Amino acid sequence: MLEGLEISEIMFSELDHIKNRIDAEYYQKNFLEIDSKIKAIGETNLIKIEASLDCSAFYPSITEYYDFLGNGVPFLRVNEIKNGLVKLTESTAFLPQEILDRNTSTIAVGYPGDLIIAKGGNTLAKVGLITEQHQKYALSRDLILIRTNNLKEYNRYFLWLFLHSEYGQSLLWRTASQTGQPHLTLPSINEINLPKFDLTFEELAEKLYKRSIYLNDESKRVYREAEHLLLKELNLEKFKPSQEPVNVKSFADSFGTTGRLDAEYYQVKYEDYLKQVEDYTEGNDLISSLCHVKTDNYLPTDNTEYKYIELSNIGTSGEITGSTIDFGENLPSRARRLVSKGDVIVSSIEGSLDSCALVSDEYNGALCSTGFYVLNSKKINSQSMLVLMKSELMQNILKQRCSGTILTAINKDEFLNISIPIVSPSIQEKIAELVNENFEFKTQSEHLLEVAKRAVELAIEEDEQTALNWITEQTKA
Repeated sequence: MLEGLEISEIMFSELDHIKNRIDAEYYQKNFLEIDSKIKAIGETNLIKIEASLDCSAFYPSITEYYDFLGNGVPFLRVNEIKNGLVKLTESTAFLPQEILDRNTSTIAVGYPGDLIIAKGGNTLAKVGLITEQHQKYALSRDLILIRTNNLKEYNRYFLWLFLHSEYGQSLLWRTASQTGQPHLTLPSINEINLPKFDLTFEELAEKLYKRSIYLNDESKRVYREAEHLLLKELNLEKFKPSQEPVNVKSFADSFGTTGRLDAEYYQVKYEDYLKQVEDYTEGNDLISSLCHVKTDNYLPTDNTEYKYIELSNIGTSGEITGSTIDFGENLPSRARRLVSKGDVIVSSIEGSLDSCALVSDEYNGALCSTGFYVLNSKKINSQSMLVLMKSELMQNILKQRCSGTILTAINKDEFLNISIPIVSPSIQEKIAELVNENFEFKTQSEHLLEVAKRAVELAIEEDEQTALNWITEQTKA
């Protein structure tokens, strides 16, 4: 009669009287097993290790003060949590310091090394480590802050890895309040059982994290080197476009030729950028001549699983940071571009024009949004095309060609009729080496974080020695 049902028998004395939970979901077998494993290792909690919890209260509307050019203090929302880390993007809002000064009791502020956790919704329990990219960060109401600057006999990076691990995530979900929409509360998080390992083992997590950050910084360095190499080749190192606000054009030289009447299109600076392309010694040509641009729609099969890439999945150095994995029947109607390894995808949407990426082997056969142009060329290698499209030169030319009212974007004809420099083969080869090195450093960086997280899980499942052996095996040169 009860076949297929999961049943847990709990003594009344063993019920969680602190949280007053008697719902069956709280006592699922997998939750009880995790608790049992942690108790066997040795347990503690945030209160005992002297962590401090905080969150923003109901502050007044501040959207009018948002700055998306990086001026002020980063304002963290759930979208800034990516793969366990706080990562700022073009869509990250910044706030003036004076707004924080006026709302000291309602807007919480976090610092590097602190942790943030998503309170609720479909991102509930998402954990992010605040990095050293900025000195401080303001928090939205959707986040809970764990201050880690005064932890007692517990490593902040180990705490982060545990909460980000399979077991930490399970316990965070377990403690979510079931009143209305599930959400996390400060008292329930304070009482979560944390495993207590030897401090030497915990500090190993910090070493792996810092090595990962070093490799990530190296990836950024070599990408900047590739950018500089291109700028030097195109004679753009000291180039400064005109700031002249007025440009007088005849009808024949304006609307009669371009079909455009908007003043923005005729800014003198755009003419300066176009002249740089025309004057390049190795020559230039139209995208339509140099590249194969995939514009045909691909209709996904309903019962086939695909990786779907959209604008939010594009990293700042031209990498694809993730994708939605789902069956064709569940994908949005804009998931219609089939990409292959070596393709370069370029955003057509103004405001996201620098969302360009090189398709790696991992995303061969994936789908991307129709908001991207997908291109490859026999004359310009993919790595050089990526750096070129993300360069100041091409970003301005792309911006000039945008048109529209509600959604400003580059239409197909405008995109195909853009001239780009045919970068010399020797420079292309050097750029390719640097971009490949950038991706390799980034892959190693991400691998170390996964190794560290899995090591925490192995230490809970088996023991510290098994976890140490795993780290040694996975970090061999």
